[in-house]
Amino acid sequence: MKVGLIAGSGRFPILVAEEGRRRDVEFVALGIPGVTDPALEKLTPVQYFKLGQLDKPIKVLKDAGVTRAVMAGKVQHASLFGGIMPDLRAGKLLMRLADKRTDTILKAVADEFSKDGIELVSSATYLGHLLVPAGPLTRRSPDAAELADIRLGWKAAKAVAGFDIGQTVVVKDGAVVAVEGMEGTDACILRARDIAASQGKKTTRLSVVKVAKPKQDMRFDIPVIGLDSLKVFAAASVSALAVEAGTTLIFDRAEFVRKADEQKLAVLGCPPEGPQ
Repeated sequence: MKVGLIAGSGRFPILVAEEGRRRDVEFVALGIPGVTDPALEKLTPVQYFKLGQLDKPIKVLKDAGVTRAVMAGKVQHASLFGGIMPDLRAGKLLMRLADKRTDTILKAVADEFSKDGIELVSSATYLGHLLVPAGPLTRRSPDAAELADIRLGWKAAKAVAGFDIGQTVVVKDGAVVAVEGMEGTDACILRARDIAASQGKKTTRLSVVKVAKPKQDMRFDIPVIGLDSLKVFAAASVSALAVEAGTTLIFDRAEFVRKADEQKLAVLGCPPEGPQ
């Protein structure tokens, strides 16, 4: 059976393709120019379509006999406000939307694929082994002050995620410093560093909380962190990270944990209700 792979940015689609190859899965991959990493082409043929095209990608998958597809990798939500030219099918879809939140758009896209007999399945279908377990992942656990900040950040992040605004909150010394918007996780963390510095405070000991949405649809936009995230944490002097267990993927997990230990970063997997 052929499986569709709708590839956004980063290593996510590449890891899916690598794992699929190990399982003898044949992918029909769709990419977006300037978004999808060209390295994916070394693992599977990729057909490219412009952001805003919907009818042709669906036709390609349907003609290939695809009935199941995985959406892997991110397309920045802000790009929807960058003057894209939707095809007729996408234009009609956008006109029907009640709002332009990420979940609203992606669920509508999933419905369009479903109309043509293509089911979008969980983004973690081939990467379940990379889902974060509950408990400490690193040698160092959050200390009492960091844990208090994480508890505060968890409540704030869950509230924000419930409105599909963002899934990351940065906390320092009992105050929420930054909340993720359309700019994405990395930019949110670096903004928190700059805000803390602008107040004359040392930027060390920032705590980052990244959660799933209260009703997370595992087909798209699931929380992801990886080796590139560690570079941002180091640049922002982040000392503690809490992520939601069971719904968050850590790419290259063994290497991630090793480098996190080198940075003395405390990484904690928490249940949906937050740290216990």
